[in-house]
Amino acid sequence: MLHKTIRYCSQCGADAIRQQQPPGDTHLRPVCQQCGHVIYQNPTVIAGCIIEHQGKFLLGRRAIEPMAGKWSIPAGFMENGETVEQAAAREVLEETGAKVDLLSPYSIFSVPQMNQVYIIFRARFDGFVQPFGDETAELAFMAKDEVPWHHLTYPAIGQILSRYIHEESHGQFGLYMGNFDVGLVHPFGTANSCFN
Repeated sequence: MLHKTIRYCSQCGADAIRQQQPPGDTHLRPVCQQCGHVIYQNPTVIAGCIIEHQGKFLLGRRAIEPMAGKWSIPAGFMENGETVEQAAAREVLEETGAKVDLLSPYSIFSVPQMNQVYIIFRARFDGFVQPFGDETAELAFMAKDEVPWHHLTYPAIGQILSRYIHEESHGQFGLYMGNFDVGLVHPFGTANSCFN
């Protein structure tokens, strides 16, 4: 997915936007031909958590578009003014009503086709503290053989979750950095009794 077309300048309002490479830059950018303002379009960060509790994973079925009816780990867009850790915990609370303790970063997954970067944490379930939000139709703790692989929201979620399950079965977690084509796991060490 390429950047969306911008017609009007966000500074002066002119209908004079052209794609060009500003001096000293390395990319084509929308540039206002009237005031010279350069409009930067950068990837969005999606923060979320893999929450395991008693050998099962907390998944939510989406109630809204996009992907209504599909299942996912709790995750969503990072907001201005918050850390990625705060974003991940907030998204979990909003989508599931659960409080979590973040244990470690687990995956930095690039999706250049969507101009997105997923930052996913391992998290410990700390109980439900409020009802889940309007974005969620249903919640379930699922064992690895219960995960609805063909009904997950996005391929990135399936790849991240399947890698987690594979690493857990070997008793070792790492930080996975990659995308659909290539990736590398940076080992942290053996799994411990964080999950019970």
